[in-house]
Amino acid sequence: MSAEITLFVNPTAGRGRGAHAAQPAASALRDAGFHVRTVVGADAEDALARLRAAVREGTGAVIAVGGDGVVSLALQALAGTLVPLGVVAVGTGNDFARALGLPVRDPAQAGRLAAEALKESRVREIDLGRVAGTWYGTVLCSGFDSRVNDRGNRMRLPAGRFKYDLAMIAELAAFRPFPYRITLDGGPAIETEATLVAVGNGSSYGGGMRICADAVPDDGLFDVVVVGDCSRATLLKVFPQVYKGTHLSHPKVAVHRAAKVTLEAAGLTAYADGERVGPLPVTAECVPAAVRVLG
Repeated sequence: MSAEITLFVNPTAGRGRGAHAAQPAASALRDAGFHVRTVVGADAEDALARLRAAVREGTGAVIAVGGDGVVSLALQALAGTLVPLGVVAVGTGNDFARALGLPVRDPAQAGRLAAEALKESRVREIDLGRVAGTWYGTVLCSGFDSRVNDRGNRMRLPAGRFKYDLAMIAELAAFRPFPYRITLDGGPAIETEATLVAVGNGSSYGGGMRICADAVPDDGLFDVVVVGDCSRATLLKVFPQVYKGTHLSHPKVAVHRAAKVTLEAAGLTAYADGERVGPLPVTAECVPAAVRVLG
């Protein structure tokens, strides 16, 4: 393994925590005897190009410093390679790190853990989802939650997460279930009315909402959670249960497991790892052992 480690930093993650977190993570790696090279791009496209160049040049590992956005970028460069990924989770959501039991918002501990894992060659192979040419590690979602994302992304004001709270209120006012056609592993199509459908490689999204609470990231299968034709009142009652994962026992919720999932529904968008994928239909495939993670 190369002694040069690439620190892949999103300086704006977590309202600036990314920039501050890079220093203790780098110190932990240097104290363990590694040479640290930092990669920071002008934007997402530039950052990914720089990271791919570092991987081609033979870096020993990539340590992503930030939230799920920077991890998602790192996955695009590392999936299918032997270069392991470490995570210093200091973003807003940090769902990738949560799913793997890695430290959250403790950059010094995360840096030490990555350094120890490198020294001991302690690497875990996990699955990734692949949809429309993009890799994802946590959850692909569509339906009510993606409509909230769509509306929030169109809003110029207010800034920050509050606009998504307003977007949720607006979507609730216009709420209705959506007619879906769901195909699992090439089997017969399931035609159903659903509030949302989540295809989880990991257990949570949105900063700890355990929508696919029982998903295991190295079993070769997605957990496909279908929230059925809820009324507005039922949705408001069930929604808080998502943070504990207890919604899975609700009679309006069904869970399937599959390695390949096709979702079809008119007028809906898919998001994966919080990033927009595009309009349905989409097909997601679970790729076993697609990336190596330090931990």
